[in-house]
Amino acid sequence: MIQQSDSEVEMIEYLEYEKNSNDSGENGENNRNKHADKTILLENQETTIKIPRNCNGTFESVIVPKHQKRLSVFNDQIISMYSLRTSSRDIKVQLEKIYNDDISPNLMSYVGNIALEEVNEWQNRPLEKSYAIVYFYTLDVIGCKKSVCIVMGINMAGRIEVLGLWIDKNECTKFWIKVLNELKNRGVKDILIACMGDLSGFSDAVRSVFPDTHVQLCIFCMVRNSTKLVSFKDLNEVSINLKTVYSANSALAARDALEEFGKKWNHKYLMIYESWNHHLEDLNEFFKYPIEIRRAIYSTSVVESLNYQLWKVTENRSVFSTDDAIMLKVIYLVIRNTSMEWTMPIMDWEQVLNQFAIEFGKERVPFK
Repeated sequence: MIQQSDSEVEMIEYLEYEKNSNDSGENGENNRNKHADKTILLENQETTIKIPRNCNGTFESVIVPKHQKRLSVFNDQIISMYSLRTSSRDIKVQLEKIYNDDISPNLMSYVGNIALEEVNEWQNRPLEKSYAIVYFYTLDVIGCKKSVCIVMGINMAGRIEVLGLWIDKNECTKFWIKVLNELKNRGVKDILIACMGDLSGFSDAVRSVFPDTHVQLCIFCMVRNSTKLVSFKDLNEVSINLKTVYSANSALAARDALEEFGKKWNHKYLMIYESWNHHLEDLNEFFKYPIEIRRAIYSTSVVESLNYQLWKVTENRSVFSTDDAIMLKVIYLVIRNTSMEWTMPIMDWEQVLNQFAIEFGKERVPFK
């Protein structure tokens, strides 16, 4: 049985005196009145905790509210600790300190099932009918040879949201068709531009599910893969120099900028030059867009921020090799917490949307 010691702290604060103190007889009906047993649900198992009472029955625990049987705080504590790269052993130690009792092995197995209902509900929620830009990129999880596919969309109001995440060992056309069909089944009817990394089979999958969608090499993915090779002291300068390539006024200007990049950095980072040189023709469609659309595509600070947060919680997590569910929930928690900060639309979105209407037709863009 778990002793709810946190509720004892709540009671001390409520009564304004410590248990067994000299002040305990001065409050009359507001004194302590033993404890009440309460059965709560921790996923698929029940447990009993003791909730302190006062004589007039006015005390109510915030941690375990009245009439609430499912202890969501317990869920959040576990998943929060797990997302901070806390080991199962340390989680067990911390929970035993909080609840003042031994945590059984059966209860610790609960760690593998926390927040599953919330994740499934989020992963299957209805989506909007149209998205201006959707980013498809993968995050490799070190130590378990798996990739997490993250799909982020910019809707017609200019707001960014994560549409879903999928885990797969082998990315191929069949996998991407599955992902795209899930998006379609959840309500997505049209995507103007799909931005993807160097993903096997992706272009064919998009053409089969969303034939009117333009497929565009993801600038963020190109930059991310390039900067992996750069030392920290060179990172800022290399990033600035790469921006002169993808922010150039034309494909020809981008070629010139890349050659200048090569003259400066090939002695240290030849692989970056070769990668961009190999993919530069794939960016020809990108340079045909007006600057407003291009800027919306490569202004990916939100994508970069989320990717960094996800990288921190998946780095060297070998435990994920045995439990995809834990990986999904930890990543979901990061997405949920990070996306709370996405309160504003893309800058100058009205101008961007106007250009989308010109480029793709007003029937596909609900421009006011």
